[in-house]
Formats: sequence, structure tokens, C-alpha cells
Amino acid sequence: MNYREPLVEVENLTKYFKVGKKQKLRAVDGISFTIHKGETLGLVGESGCGKSTVGRTLLQLYQPTSGVVKFAGKILESQQSKAGEKQYHQDVQMIFQDPYSSLNPRMTVLEIISEGLLIHQPNMNKEDRRTRVTELLELVGLDRNHANRYPHEFSGGQRQRIGIARALAVEPKFIVADEPIAALDVSIQAQIVNLLKQLQDERDLTYLFIAHDLSMVKHISDRIAVMYLGQMMELAESEELYEEPLHPYTAALLSAIPLPDPVLERKRERIILKGDVPNPINPPSGCPFRTRCPQAMGVCAEKTPIWQEVKPNHFVACHLYNEQ
Repeated sequence: MNYREPLVEVENLTKYFKVGKKQKLRAVDGISFTIHKGETLGLVGESGCGKSTVGRTLLQLYQPTSGVVKFAGKILESQQSKAGEKQYHQDVQMIFQDPYSSLNPRMTVLEIISEGLLIHQPNMNKEDRRTRVTELLELVGLDRNHANRYPHEFSGGQRQRIGIARALAVEPKFIVADEPIAALDVSIQAQIVNLLKQLQDERDLTYLFIAHDLSMVKHISDRIAVMYLGQMMELAESEELYEEPLHPYTAALLSAIPLPDPVLERKRERIILKGDVPNPINPPSGCPFRTRCPQAMGVCAEKTPIWQEVKPNHFVACHLYNEQ
């Protein structure tokens, strides 16, 4: 795949949270990646691996403990000018996981979608705002008559469409979608994913698509990054990651995806990981996955594996691929 210029660049990003007086929870522990313009990067991993913290840090809802984040070539500073901060929050929007709690139940759909317009286009008159909201509702597959209704009058899938319309209102360049289909019925998930893909093609959007369901991530992502305990384990193009996973953790995650062919499903061997995810307050030495890895070696406890490109556009952090 021919990638365009980078839109988001992350270098050695860390985010620690204080726990008590002396302890720190290592939610994100020194990760690096790039998202190109017009691309969807899928970010996957078990619950608690830090993927949502990455998204919220990129949105500046959290300030990073250390590391550099660049957007459109400019380094994001913790103390930006008000104008710069306002522009960034227009360029970067979020689609939340839970469409039930992310919409204010006391506001109409018109008011919910208009919030961003009131902040970023304060000179727009009331009639133009209503026209804009109507356009957005129709864009996401809803009706203009829905504008005067309240969130409780809609299904989960419809509420998520409203959330997408709200994110699009200020014409962003980059959208962080934090598990946007996790709370939806399986029958609705594909509809939302197809809508996001359609909007991306029409509006040249760039996505960070956060999820734990690898089967759905494949259909929307150009590349997929796999996280475990705050660290990046593997990153590759979507098809290659599914066909040839290099990291034992990625292979275990993929082996859990059910196959549609019942004959193949019965024959294949699933990789069962033993034990629980370690405590991020006191992570294991060396490789964070070593306590559950079926291929762990002595060096895994002694050294942290290097994040390296072992094949073109295929990165992995594993001692199995380190040069001895």
C-alpha cells in the first residue's frame, strides 16, 4: 500500500497515573507509531492494555507523562495558545464507545449536534445551524425529523449515528473511534463500520479505530497495532497481520476468532493463554508478555525486546526476532 504523508506521529509516548503516594500505574509505556492521512489504524488488545488511554492522550484529554505527539507536522505542546488548542479540538474529534451515556439525555439531537458549531462557528445563525444539522443527519442515515427528538427515543445504532454526526459537525481531519461498536448488537456493528468507511472515502478522514474484536477490525483497518500491558507488541498491514502474525500474543488473539467454516473450526488448534494479565503497577521485568508466553526464553526476563521492523512495514517487539 502506498501511504500518504503522516498526519499523526507518536514517539516514545508514556502515560503514568499516580496510585497512592509512591506507586505509578504504567498505562502507556513508551510506544511509537504513525498514522498517515486517509488511513485507518486499528489499535487492539485485551481490556486494560492502555489502548483507550492512547486515544484520550491524542485528544489531549490526558497530558502525556513523556514523549512527543505531532499532528500535521507540528509538535503538540501541553501549554498551547488558546487559538491553537481550539483549532486542534476542531481538527480532532472522538466517537465514544457507549452511545447510551455519551449523549446528554436532556438535549435534543439538534442541540447535541449543534454544540460544536456554537463553539467553532459562533457566527453561524440559528437557521444555518439547523440546515447543517439536517445535512449531517441525512449523511449518517437518519431523518431530518429526528432533530427535535431526545436520545432515549432512539435505538443503540441510531444513537451511535448521532454521535458520528456530532463528531463530523466541525469537519475534523482525524477521528479517534474508541470501541464505537462494542456496545451495539452484532447485526448493527457491520452497518456502523460500513458507514465509517463510506464517510472516510467521501471526506478523506483519518481514523484511530480502537477495539478488542479483531474480526471486525480487519474490515476497516489498513494497518493494525497490537498492545499488551501498555506496550506495543506488533504493527503490520491488516492482511499480513492476519496471515502471518509474528508475535506469540498476536497469534493467540487471532486463534480466538471463530471461523465461519465448521469443518475448519473443528480442526484448528486454539492457543490458550495461561494466567492473568499482570498488574500494570508492577509489570514483569523484560518482556511484559513473558509470564503468559508459550515461547518464553531466559532472555525474555532479562531484557526488554527491541521494537524493530523485521519485514517491510511489519514491526514487532519480540526476542524471537532479535539478532543474536
